[in-house]
Amino acid sequence: MAGSAAKATRVDTGDGGWVALHDLGGTGPALLICHATGLCGRAYERLAAALADAFHVWALDFRGHGDSPVPADEDFSWNGMVRDADAAAAAIGEQPLHVFGHSMGGAVALAVEARRPGTFATAYVYEPIILDPSRAWHTENPLADGARKRRNVFPSREEALWRFASRPPLNDWDAGSLVAYVRHGFADQEDGTVRLKCSGENEARTFEASGGITTREIAGASLPAVVACGDPTTHLSVLARAAAEALPRGELRTHPDLAHFGPLQLPGLIAGEIRAHIAADASEHAAQRSDRAAR
Repeated sequence: MAGSAAKATRVDTGDGGWVALHDLGGTGPALLICHATGLCGRAYERLAAALADAFHVWALDFRGHGDSPVPADEDFSWNGMVRDADAAAAAIGEQPLHVFGHSMGGAVALAVEARRPGTFATAYVYEPIILDPSRAWHTENPLADGARKRRNVFPSREEALWRFASRPPLNDWDAGSLVAYVRHGFADQEDGTVRLKCSGENEARTFEASGGITTREIAGASLPAVVACGDPTTHLSVLARAAAEALPRGELRTHPDLAHFGPLQLPGLIAGEIRAHIAADASEHAAQRSDRAAR
């Protein structure tokens, strides 16, 4: 399972740490991928490939994920993740810069825009973990409990791939997305085994830090934004709906046949929606320019 070539840059996060930013190639306006908890930027290579003919695609590894180290102070707060994404956007330095965010990555992307308006031109986020402070939510975190039980070491990538492909929730991923995750989400060990780059413990601590980004905060993100969700009967779809309603220019998009890992189940479908969303915004700007010129 040899890895494909991609340029990676170390980006200073301004708090004594750094994160890895991967240049996944492509031509056109820049687009940054912000991944979900426990994953890594290059797990979305299939999504990137479906966008590369129209966009220059970049992918961030948040702290303690992928090729980014655990910070010295072991800060897994989502405020730290916001600093990571903000630093990555600044390092890309291209305008316009669009953003795709999944789960934690979606919440973080919207928080970056709310705190530094104009960072992103558009956003497409899938089931962002954004809480509504007016609602009461359970304090238990079963995702953290499950992460701590996760198996961290496998005899080989092939063994890890077989295991993930044979059981939920990864067994319904697009095959290429699953291969990319196993390829880039594990590190080779001296004894020939492979170890998760984001350990179960670090994933659990990231889950436990959730809840800091709220609908109240993202109301300051006035960019055109699609908030997509899968099965509309789930708790996460409720969060997505609240996020879409909180955004000044938010639009809810529902995919009843998809689950929380929708962008990795059908990356081509999600890529098509990202393209359409950005194209619609470009058309709106062109119409506004034409109207101004006619006056």
